[in-house]
Amino acid sequence: MTSPASLTVDVRLELDRFELAVDFSLSQPVTGLFGASGAGKTSLLETIAGLRRGASGRVQLGDDVWLDSKAKRFVPPEQRSIGYVPQDGLLFPNMDARQNLLAGERRARASGQPIQETFESVVELLELAPLLDRDVRTLSGGERQRVALGRALCSGPRLLMLDEPLASLDMPLRRRLLPFLERVRSELTVPMLLVSHDPTEVQALCDDVVVLRQGRTIARGEPREVLRDPEVFSLAEDQSYENVLPAHLLRREEGTSIVRLGSGESSIELVIPRDDMSSGEVLIGIPANDILIAPDRPGRLSARNVLPARIIEIRPIDRRALVTADLGTGIPLAVEVTETTPAELGLKPGLDVFLVIKATSCRLYGEGDSSPEPNDYSAS
Repeated sequence: MTSPASLTVDVRLELDRFELAVDFSLSQPVTGLFGASGAGKTSLLETIAGLRRGASGRVQLGDDVWLDSKAKRFVPPEQRSIGYVPQDGLLFPNMDARQNLLAGERRARASGQPIQETFESVVELLELAPLLDRDVRTLSGGERQRVALGRALCSGPRLLMLDEPLASLDMPLRRRLLPFLERVRSELTVPMLLVSHDPTEVQALCDDVVVLRQGRTIARGEPREVLRDPEVFSLAEDQSYENVLPAHLLRREEGTSIVRLGSGESSIELVIPRDDMSSGEVLIGIPANDILIAPDRPGRLSARNVLPARIIEIRPIDRRALVTADLGTGIPLAVEVTETTPAELGLKPGLDVFLVIKATSCRLYGEGDSSPEPNDYSAS
């Protein structure tokens, strides 16, 4: 992936309950805007898109200045070359899926995009061919979101902004949609801003994350590190923190699948519920509160995974503690325990321990799913 153009945002905007005041520059392929509902994430996206005329400050992508209130410069939304996907997709109900995808054709041609080539690439990337002639009112929630994402990509954007694209979907549909977003992240060169309050999405898709609370930036950095910050961890409490780890699907056995974490001599195998994924490259989700810590190797357990690890750090969080352990793969794993557990077990950084993980606690996200999407018309 080529390096994306840098996005500079230094804006102020009066909202009902607080002032949105942020100042940052972004140059990573995918940046997440994370925070609880009402933190100002969508308002920030609308300000960058030019949908909020009351904002002051500066917004610049590469050499293009979209907002400079001191110079009285304001570029209207339709001239900002932004692909914007709101939460509910907002497809045109009087058009079929193909017509929705091509709704931004004029803008794409104006930006010099080869529209037919782009259209074919997006249809293949998001597996939209079977949907092209369908009335969008007959599509499932996941299908509608894929069409909405494809429409944004077909418009030839220089910046793609996604406002909680999976929030309105239930867990099975999120599971199916997440790999499509990962494909966009991996295969296209369009920089992305992803709004989310789901730590799983942020870890799976983002290279960088900016955390907002009441319109202010409270943290910034690599997603796994930032989300373990005590000030940020509580923001994901409703979702519960889930470790999201890259893995490779090795084989399927009777009732289970085996995946590999890491590579080379430092790799380890993990037993998960059987899943007939079509690709070897997957993501594994393990909730932090579903992992047990033992100072000594436990015996005769129903749990299928007992993994040696070393404690890296222990952070107090409210009435709990978050223990970060290294499995030897170079990827940290967060374990949530009660606040008294570290003292009771003598846990401290540098201590070798065993992590106990039930196979049924592991969620698998991969390159597709053998089962069709349900016709969930309430998803949006």
